[in-house]
Amino acid sequence: MAGLLAAAGVTTLAGTAEAAGTLGAAAAEKGRYFGAAVAANHLGEAPYASTLNTEFNSATPENEMKWDAVERTRNSFTYGAADQIVSHAQSRGMKIRGHTLVWHSQLPGWVGGLGTADLRTAMNNHITQVMQHYKGKIHSWDVVNEAFQDGSSGARRSSPFQDKLGNGFIEEAFRTARAADPAAKLCYNDYNTDGVNAKSNAVYNLVRDFKARGVPIDCVGFQSHFNSASPVPGDYRANLQRFADLGVDVQITELDIEGSGTAQASNYTNVVNACLGVSRCTGITVWGVTDKYSWRASGTPLLFDNNYNKKPAYNATLTALGGTSSGGGGGGGAACTVSYSRTDDWNDGYNGKVTVTAGGSAISAWTVAVTMTSPQKVSATWNGTPSWDSSGNVMTMKPNGNGSLAAGASTSFGFTVMKNGNSAAPSVGSCTAS
Repeated sequence: MAGLLAAAGVTTLAGTAEAAGTLGAAAAEKGRYFGAAVAANHLGEAPYASTLNTEFNSATPENEMKWDAVERTRNSFTYGAADQIVSHAQSRGMKIRGHTLVWHSQLPGWVGGLGTADLRTAMNNHITQVMQHYKGKIHSWDVVNEAFQDGSSGARRSSPFQDKLGNGFIEEAFRTARAADPAAKLCYNDYNTDGVNAKSNAVYNLVRDFKARGVPIDCVGFQSHFNSASPVPGDYRANLQRFADLGVDVQITELDIEGSGTAQASNYTNVVNACLGVSRCTGITVWGVTDKYSWRASGTPLLFDNNYNKKPAYNATLTALGGTSSGGGGGGGAACTVSYSRTDDWNDGYNGKVTVTAGGSAISAWTVAVTMTSPQKVSATWNGTPSWDSSGNVMTMKPNGNGSLAAGASTSFGFTVMKNGNSAAPSVGSCTAS
């Protein structure tokens, strides 16, 4: 795994022969999982299964565990497709996330037609039957999904459960779930809650109330579907941390980021760094394996393209996790290391220098991500071409012109940081070479 070596104010990040070469292995070395949403009908496609098996150590059924898939007719349960995913994941030692038990969408029509007492019985029976079928096999369950409205109200979303059972249905669902499988982690899962806003505040208040009253809840899932209209928020990490501070794990459950190239790669780096920066962020799941089967396929939001090629976002994600796609082992592949030092320091700013050194073979290009701690801002750079993520906190530096380095040769770039009251050193990611 990547090592941090500090001496005389200089920090060196270097890949070693033990550096993990896959997303799941790299995440495991950080004490986390890196998973994907899985569709049973694609498991027969060799590149799909191979990519899933090689890269990921957690699986979430994309649709196969939803109410309309397992209980289309009342009290008649069909688990075939979901069982296929669970069996596949178990045979490869993957964790499994259960998704989802109580949700307003993908409900069979009979559920909405029930009266209050009948609906309560049906909800509790559905939770109990499905969880007991998979008892001992599921790492975390999304017990209740998307129960709050978008916008500024922080109100509950209209659904058969909310409208007929009232605010207490979430608590009831969690208590029923704990009884059905006491070993599974119980999560609340939602979208547009990634930053501090009215919706995330409403979820936060729910979790705080549950923890105060002893209602069983172990984790909160953040779906994290990002695009240009809904970018990675600048307070993403801080928001994850405030939930963790309530005494629950946090999980990034449905990650996808529309875009391409360096901008997309930087956004993925930002998300991974946010999770790694919160000790109770236990794992990341991307919502699909390949762009071609994504629910947002036109936005190319995943780590593998339509032909299962690794995208720049894949390399950035692996690097952020501390892994290396070169395998780190003496095969002569493109590789580089970086070291950082603070060259000047004054009251309201400092200069940083990053030195890039090629490995045992010549390289033709390199990329290094540098993450500042808000409210710090970079005011100037030199000897490189920077790009920025949507938060303005993550700078991805590439060569300014020719990026070729002979084996063992070095180059450097620099930057000025305005402290704005925070003198913390930046986080310098591993070097990616080609």
